[in-house]
Amino acid sequence: MSGPMSPGSGSSVPSEHETVGAYALGILDDAEATAFEAHLAGCEWCAQQLDELAGMEPMLAALADLPGSGSTPSIGDSLSAKPTPRLVERLVDEVAEKRAQKRRRSFYMIAAAAALIIAGPLAAIAANSGNSSGGGQVTASSAQTTFSAMPDKQSATDASSGASATIGTEQKDWGTQAVLELKNVKGPLKCSLVAVAKNGQRVTMSSWSVPNWGYGIPDAKTEESKKPLYIGGATAFKPNEIDHFEVVTFDGKKLVQVDA
Repeated sequence: MSGPMSPGSGSSVPSEHETVGAYALGILDDAEATAFEAHLAGCEWCAQQLDELAGMEPMLAALADLPGSGSTPSIGDSLSAKPTPRLVERLVDEVAEKRAQKRRRSFYMIAAAAALIIAGPLAAIAANSGNSSGGGQVTASSAQTTFSAMPDKQSATDASSGASATIGTEQKDWGTQAVLELKNVKGPLKCSLVAVAKNGQRVTMSSWSVPNWGYGIPDAKTEESKKPLYIGGATAFKPNEIDHFEVVTFDGKKLVQVDA
């Protein structure tokens, strides 16, 4: 059986031969490198190309960072190894594409992580247990049910703002789960639930908007305004590491503080 055709012979190179440059630079991931090494053991053509690229890693890496490939043949002529201009250009394109793939993978991983960070607390909360449209009732009910079942609860009312808060907490393997019951707060406001550790560190556990009609207003004219807000959050701190919780507005005003 004849060996694989080289790039300069007029035949296209099979896909398994297209990772020589990336392998030489060490930018393949573990699975890709293992697969290529298995292929390399029986491929004379790839072994020859790898020998040609020995010692060229810095130059090839620099070429892959160029905005275009038009200058690659002339730079390639200055190398101690003398691959054909077409080979140099193809390898540069290959390395650049591999790097682009890695950047895309990194971006998607970061985006996915960010989505989980944002969505995690939201999945545990209920924005308004008095939603008249019926939407979000499952979430509200879940948050209120979780709050009711929590073993540890602490309450406080701020004499200045009039806001009243009860924090239910439960220790988890990863830290502390909390659900806030908030009353007597009128909007419009944007607020956060903050855990303050005994060492002074502050962690925002969740945030939300208070509509004009507010939450938990005793003398409100609508049932919607009379009902409290139930909203959940989480922190990596264990319960015994937390000193207190604060409900604060986005402009820094403390509405109420609850001891842990």
